[in-house]
Amino acid sequence: MTTVEQAIETLKEHGYKYTDKRENMLSVFITENRYLTAKEVQLHLKEKYPSISYDTIYRNIYTFVKLNVLEETELNGEKMFRFRCKHAGHHHHFICTSCGKTKKIEMCPMNFFNDQLIGCTIESHRFEIFGKCENCS
Repeated sequence: MTTVEQAIETLKEHGYKYTDKRENMLSVFITENRYLTAKEVQLHLKEKYPSISYDTIYRNIYTFVKLNVLEETELNGEKMFRFRCKHAGHHHHFICTSCGKTKKIEMCPMNFFNDQLIGCTIESHRFEIFGKCENCS
């Protein structure tokens, strides 16, 4: 089963209807394989769906985020989205501030923070490094 098919199944399991627009929206994330803004997704879909609204894109993206299909980050004050990582094991990301390309980072800095947060319960964390990738430098 492809990643898009898995995402569609997740939608259906949570009571959302299948639409070709949703499938095509998910396909954009697979094809681009990087963080995208809602506006970039809209531009990718504009030719096939000329009347698709930004609000429709944004609502669907947040449905995907809520269902853990997509993950989000913020870059320069703008929300960006990509397929949730399916890599085995625990890792973090380098994110290119120009093109949105990501690279996996294996090292986790949480041991340092655990030592400083004695008595606290950490429920989750996310570590991202921002900069220019080798193509954008």
